[in-house]
Amino acid sequence: MDAATLNLLRDPAGVPFYPVVFQALYVLTFALHAAFVLLSLGSMGLSLFGATRQGRDPHWKILTPHLIQTGKLSVSILIVLGVAPLLFTQVIYDPNWYVTNALSGVWVFAFIYLLILGYLTYYWYYYANKKGSSSNVLVGTVSFLLLVFAGVLMHNFAVESIQPDQWMQWYAPQGVVDTSGTNFHIQPIRLAFLVSLAIPVVGIFLQNYSQFLSTRNDFSKEYLGFVSSMGTKFASIGLIISAVLYAFWTLEAGVLLHPLSLATVAGVVVLLLLAIKNSNSYITTGVLVVVALLISSVREYIKYQIMIDVGYNIYDYPMNIDWPSVIMFLLTFVFLGFTGVAFITTMAWNVGKTQGVFDAQNHTATRRLASVTLWILVAWCLFYFAWGMMVLFKNVLG
Repeated sequence: MDAATLNLLRDPAGVPFYPVVFQALYVLTFALHAAFVLLSLGSMGLSLFGATRQGRDPHWKILTPHLIQTGKLSVSILIVLGVAPLLFTQVIYDPNWYVTNALSGVWVFAFIYLLILGYLTYYWYYYANKKGSSSNVLVGTVSFLLLVFAGVLMHNFAVESIQPDQWMQWYAPQGVVDTSGTNFHIQPIRLAFLVSLAIPVVGIFLQNYSQFLSTRNDFSKEYLGFVSSMGTKFASIGLIISAVLYAFWTLEAGVLLHPLSLATVAGVVVLLLLAIKNSNSYITTGVLVVVALLISSVREYIKYQIMIDVGYNIYDYPMNIDWPSVIMFLLTFVFLGFTGVAFITTMAWNVGKTQGVFDAQNHTATRRLASVTLWILVAWCLFYFAWGMMVLFKNVLG
C-alpha cells in the first residue's frame, strides 16, 4: 500500500497533541502491559507443574496456590493495562489498526470471547485447586491454552499491522477479494522471544517473593531458600534463552547493531549478573523495568522505521491540540492514577508483611492514602460530569 493511501486513512481531525508524546506513552504502557502478560504466563505455567507435585512436596503445596493467585491477579491487571497501548497506537497508527481489524475481523471478535472464557476458566482452576479437586490440572491447562492463544492472536494483529506491503495481497489474493476476516500471520522468532521472557520474569518474581517473605516468621528458611534458588535458575537460564532469541529477532529486523538494541543487550547482561548474584532482588527488578522499556522501545522503533520506509511518518500527522482533553488526561494520570496506585501498593505491602490480619484503619499511611484517593476520585467524577454537561449544552445551545 502506498503512502498516499495510508495518509488518506488518517483521522481528518488530526491528533489532539504532539505525536511523540503518544509514542512515548505507547512504549511505557506496552512495557507495563507486557510485564504482567509475562508474569501471568510464567506463574500459571509454573503453577501447573506445581499442581502435579504439591501432593507429595510440602514446598510446592505452599507455592502452588500463591502462583495461581499471582497469575489470577496478573491477568486482571494486564487486561486493564492492555487498553492504553491500543488507544495510543490507534491515535498515531490508525491506518494500521483499522486495516488489521478488517483483515482479521473474525479473530478480533474471537479474541474477546477467548479472553473472557480463559479468565473464567482460570477462576475454576483457582477454586478447584483450593478444594483439592483432581481435575484442577486439566482445568488449569485449558485456561492456560485459551489465554496463550488469545496472546498469539494479539501477536498476529501486531505482525499484520507492520506489513503494509502485504495488505493488498492478503485482502485480495490473486485479485479476488477475501472478506472472511480470517487472516492469520505470525513471526515465529519474534513470538518465541516474547514468550521466552516469561521465564526470567517469573524467576525474578520468585526472588522477590523469597526476599519479601524473609522478614516473616511463618515461612521456613528451607522453603524460602527453595524458592529463591529456583528463581535464580529460572532467571539466569531464561535470560540466556531470551538473549539468543533477541539476537535472532533483531538480526532479522535489521536493528541488531542499532544503539537502542545495543543498550538493551547491555541491560540484559547487567540483569543476568544481578539475577545470578541475587543479593537484592528489588534492585534486579528495577533493572528489569529498564530492560522492559528498552525492549518496548526497540519494538516501537522497528514499527516506526517500517512505516517511514513506506512513506508514513507519524510526526507529519496533522495536529489539532485539544487542551481541555490534554489537561483532563494529565490530571487523571498524575493525581488519581499515582495516588490510587500508591494506596493499593502500600496496602498490599503491609498486608504481605503482617502476620495475621492487617488492620488498615490503624495504619496511618494506608488510612490517609485511602482518604485522599477517595476524595480525589469524588472530585474527579464531579469535575468530569460538570465539564461534560457544560460542553454538551454549549454545543447544543450554541
